[in-house]
Amino acid sequence: MKNPLDLAALDAAVENVHRAGMPGLFAEVRDGDQVWQGAAGVADVVTGRPVTADMRHRVGSITKTFTAAAVLQQVESGRIGLDTPIGRYLPKPVPGERGDAITVRMLINHTSGLAEYLPYAYPSLKAYPVLADTGPQSLDDHRFTRFDPAELIGMGVDAPPVGTPGGTPGVYSNTNYLLLVQILEQVTGTPAERYVTRNVIERAGLRDTGFPTGPDVDGPHSRLYEAWFGMIDPPRDYSSYDMSWVGPSASLISTVSDLNRFYGLLLAGEIVGPSSLAQMRRTVPVVSQEGKVIDYGLGLHPTRAPGQGTFWGHGGTVWGGGTLAMTRADGGRRMAVAVNLQRWNGLDPAGRPKPHPIDDALATLYRVAMYG
Repeated sequence: MKNPLDLAALDAAVENVHRAGMPGLFAEVRDGDQVWQGAAGVADVVTGRPVTADMRHRVGSITKTFTAAAVLQQVESGRIGLDTPIGRYLPKPVPGERGDAITVRMLINHTSGLAEYLPYAYPSLKAYPVLADTGPQSLDDHRFTRFDPAELIGMGVDAPPVGTPGGTPGVYSNTNYLLLVQILEQVTGTPAERYVTRNVIERAGLRDTGFPTGPDVDGPHSRLYEAWFGMIDPPRDYSSYDMSWVGPSASLISTVSDLNRFYGLLLAGEIVGPSSLAQMRRTVPVVSQEGKVIDYGLGLHPTRAPGQGTFWGHGGTVWGGGTLAMTRADGGRRMAVAVNLQRWNGLDPAGRPKPHPIDDALATLYRVAMYG
């Protein structure tokens, strides 16, 4: 039987991302019973310690799929209504007409109209998305800050709305998922991290996935290097960081192998039921944090190529780290890629990110991994 994975092409593609300027990256691709794992570059630019494919990694907003699945489990049990106004669960954080107009579904698919709190929690980012007017100073100021999620939510709720409840395109906002976490805790009487761990992570049999208990990543891991669009040169290590700035909306630590297992089981209906999975795949247009309009469901978004099957998954970034995990709708092909540098693009005179060889090299890796 012919191997459906082009191992040589995958080896070359991951190496080319490193040669294009990525300090280190690692990945796993599965096709049926066949598995390829690859890594290139270094986990530490000072010591030269190499990256390996089994490293644990901060996976950022991939956490949102786990949180969304946990909420949908509560929808299945009848404790949460997808189209129930959030004011019924949380009358204080989003009071009055807004709480009556925004539903649970609007939080999960980012159509609530609630603004992103990050530019208010990090003052040097306040001008975002005008990147040239931002700076990385706040990243250092808040390295070990313990944020109160209620205060972060308040920043997003008090900020000028970015849309009307239910309107499209929606606007991606971490405020939405911090509110989902509070709803989950309200109806279960359990801290969200504990609920997600017991009912999603352990249910999926993930051995190397969990929420951080401190600022450091336990187990083998890479340093994480942040360039902030060329304003940090050389890029700075932010691998040790208090993740309360995102909490259970983007703080999860995992491995590429665990991510492929999770999305395969999710799309097979093993984490939530078929009706919930169908809801997760109902998409609306949403403006991503990069300013692009994407199709977004309930904690999932699709990737399509002409003549190829649809893949579902999520991407994630933290300060210095990035991850993308995508699984074909039938679960047959799965890809997870982790990188240890973020915001590598410099800015042009108009303040827009300039093309970088890493962009093309990563796009090639994703294409070979999903369709090659």
